[in-house]
Amino acid sequence: MANTRIEAGRIQRLNTRESSEGDYVLYWMQQSARAEHNPALEFAIQRANEAKLPLLVGFGLMDDYPEANARHYRFLLEGLRDTARALARRRIPFVVQRGSPEVVALKLARRAALVVADRGYLRHQKQWRRTLADKAACPVFQVEGDVVVPVDIASNKAEWAARTLRPKLHRAWDAYLVPLAPTPLRTDSTRLEVKGLDLEDVDALLGKLKVDRGVPPVHHCFRGGTSEALRLLRAFVTDHLPEYKESRPHPESGHVSHMSKYLHFGQVSPVVVALAARAAKAADPQRESFLEELIVRRELTQNFCEFTPHYDTYDCLPKWARETLHQHRGDERQHQYSLAQLERARTHDPYWNASMREMRYTGYMHNAMRMYWGKKILEWSSTPEHAYRTLLTLNNTYFLDGRDANSYANAGWVFGLHDRPWARREIFGTVRYMSAGGLERKADMDAYIRKVDALVAEAKAAGVRFDGD
Repeated sequence: MANTRIEAGRIQRLNTRESSEGDYVLYWMQQSARAEHNPALEFAIQRANEAKLPLLVGFGLMDDYPEANARHYRFLLEGLRDTARALARRRIPFVVQRGSPEVVALKLARRAALVVADRGYLRHQKQWRRTLADKAACPVFQVEGDVVVPVDIASNKAEWAARTLRPKLHRAWDAYLVPLAPTPLRTDSTRLEVKGLDLEDVDALLGKLKVDRGVPPVHHCFRGGTSEALRLLRAFVTDHLPEYKESRPHPESGHVSHMSKYLHFGQVSPVVVALAARAAKAADPQRESFLEELIVRRELTQNFCEFTPHYDTYDCLPKWARETLHQHRGDERQHQYSLAQLERARTHDPYWNASMREMRYTGYMHNAMRMYWGKKILEWSSTPEHAYRTLLTLNNTYFLDGRDANSYANAGWVFGLHDRPWARREIFGTVRYMSAGGLERKADMDAYIRKVDALVAEAKAAGVRFDGD
């Protein structure tokens, strides 16, 4: 029999309101923007069935989401269109209204008997849910579906490093790596009349939004939506996972999953990705390497943001890292570059320039290059604080998967977060250093540069251009 049970560890009640009469159960979708393997959606359906009520799914689309631009919005809207079509096949109405998410949620909650929200880990996401829980006149539940192991189940504190969180996740994850079958909605919900935006013409809708258009979309290479995520996932486990562990240090290779952007927007469940990897015809070391990245490394970043209120400031770094960087802030910098020079990939380093061009024109950068890219920003900046701000600005502006827990924790890693002291050297002190020679020993960097040149040419041919191109 198909599993429709939602693990209790994923469910939290956010207020103590008594159940009230209403026209429907509302699922306020914000983080888990998908219709498949979505515990919050399935929980809402089950509660609607218990109450013999229709279900409405609502989404608040704001023009000024923190640090988002046209690149991010295009990917988001493609995903919402895909979700709307999938929900329609299940005869579940989906309404997207323009406005701040918590305002839209409260508006839709006025007619609701009960509200279900998914879970986010960033400051503004938490505040939205607190506002909803405080002001809604009905019960509000939160269901966590964008990690394998719920953050509070995995740990009750900010973990020092992957090595301290790993055993806790390993002990728990089998209980959560379970397929989730859809629950049929028993009450006809198609009669609900709630006005929302037309998602079918993505370009037209994007044109109406007041968003930063300085960074163009990259839909010629990456399209949003669960359907596209699952297509890429099938290709990955068949063609690329068998060589994943060995290819990870090779940015010139194509043996990557491309799941991070879909996980960022909640368009695919990490449980679905993990189960697909487990079922793949690949050797155990390949699967284990991928699951380490997908679950341990990724969920370390959610743990970091959940338990670190100042996760997006330089002060989030461990004391030893800040102290050693401070001791070396007066060291001579052989090279220093402005933000504009970095954005335009105008440095002396051809490898770094290639990585920046890949990021700027595709919204993606191979993970091996992300680490090197970040370390060089630290090396080429006047102070570590300035480097931190520069790194986050570029990361959140150009990456499709920027602006989330992974962004803040991985930026912190460049400066010593979730790491240990290494041999002392200029500028870095005892923070880990990376060199061009290290890249050359592990990868064919000339092949990587050629690959990026081809990607940039393809992007320009598709209309991805910036001022000064």
